[in-house]
Amino acid sequence: MMLFLAQLGGGAGGGKGGSFLQLVIPFGLMFAIMYFLMIRPQRKKEKDRQEMLKRVRKGDKVVSSGGIHGKITTVRENTLIVCVDEAKDINLKIDRNSVTGVTLTEDDEEEE
Repeated sequence: MMLFLAQLGGGAGGGKGGSFLQLVIPFGLMFAIMYFLMIRPQRKKEKDRQEMLKRVRKGDKVVSSGGIHGKITTVRENTLIVCVDEAKDINLKIDRNSVTGVTLTEDDEEEE
């Protein structure tokens, strides 16, 4: 019986401090692992996306979140005018935040 009580209470005196640390350390390690595997990469990805949106300029070919491909003809503060079909003169006004990627920049076109 004494052995069972010693295992539960951690022995005589100061048993609660040790059990508290045994709970805190695993949760701290789990949080650290989650931070480095999930939270930190997501923040970096979002930071890179915001930088990409700041660098968007006239002449870049972009893809929107709706899957629309086009070439930027006008850049405004929060909106972009995108030319979808030059032959039919079809232009769309899209939100800057809906751009998911730049497929070809004006500099890349000059190199080709």
